[in-house]
Amino acid sequence: MNNVYVSSIEEIVQLLLHVGGKRTVLIEGDMGIGKSSLLKTLKKLLPDHIACLFDCTTKDLGDLFIPDLMRELGCVSFLPNEQFGIHLGKPLILMLDELGKANPSVKNALLVVMLEHMIGNQQLPEGSIVFATTNLGAEGVGDMLPPHARNRIITVRMRKPSSDEWINNYAINNDVHPSVMGFVREFPQVMQSFTEVNSPDDNPYIYHPKRQAKSFCTPRSLECASDILHQREHLSDDTLTGALIGTIGERGALDMMAFVKLADKLPTLESIKTDPMNAIVPDSASAVCMVVYRALASLDKTWIDAWFKYMGRLSKEAQGLFALGIKPDTYKNKSLVTTNGSFTAWCRENNYMFGADKC
Repeated sequence: MNNVYVSSIEEIVQLLLHVGGKRTVLIEGDMGIGKSSLLKTLKKLLPDHIACLFDCTTKDLGDLFIPDLMRELGCVSFLPNEQFGIHLGKPLILMLDELGKANPSVKNALLVVMLEHMIGNQQLPEGSIVFATTNLGAEGVGDMLPPHARNRIITVRMRKPSSDEWINNYAINNDVHPSVMGFVREFPQVMQSFTEVNSPDDNPYIYHPKRQAKSFCTPRSLECASDILHQREHLSDDTLTGALIGTIGERGALDMMAFVKLADKLPTLESIKTDPMNAIVPDSASAVCMVVYRALASLDKTWIDAWFKYMGRLSKEAQGLFALGIKPDTYKNKSLVTTNGSFTAWCRENNYMFGADKC
């Protein structure tokens, strides 16, 4: 990745908000790193826009527009497919996913969408944002655009998030299982790109084009693993392990199962809510991390005071981990926490501690 500037997902969101309305942005990056989540993020920030995902791998020209015979004028007009919602008159957030895999005729038609912000003969509503995503060509999956096309759009490379970025900016806010967050914190190399390692053997957790692996760790596959773990009570250990191997690979699955077994011994949320001064405090630092992550994800006004009583019994490092979790502006419970009297008292007692990063 020498001499290549890469951007975080948060930086790309800002680029799309401020530039995407005038110029189409092509975002390239490793598979499974969260490019597709950009649409969801933008929709939250622009609730009055219509969010539309166009999967270039499965679409043909009829999914873009259809001809309308204008007999009186002796010509044909091309009308956009109803799925885009142009007839509603609201600005769009149009994501052209996996652009590099579109068949040639669709790709040529999409260039008009990207360059002119038109579908068929209709202009997109004012304020519409158009962006496209594609995987890195080095992955060998065929995501190559001709130079003349790349010269007419803005191309940026999106990097994988760091382990802390993924946990604090995404996982905590999207119901990711605490075992997955604990695993990612313990093994931050699962967020590496294959472009950052010299040999496939340097990182057995991730995809590498020189290694045959059906499953591996990416932000996307880790979220899938989280969905599996949320059904833990219905699955045997063997079934769970097999499903995880098929999702994040054997090495990742076996290491993650250690965190699953650890999570089985955590204090229940109910015990913390009802008796915070006597609820179990785990001996393992990794288990304490999962307790903190679980609280960050599930705090509400009915037990926030109880949480601060319980957290006062944890190590300063664990409390620092909580501070890091509430720090991002995107934290879903930020207002609830920072306006709470117990939080204010905790800040005074700990001299506004927001620096610790490990537990």
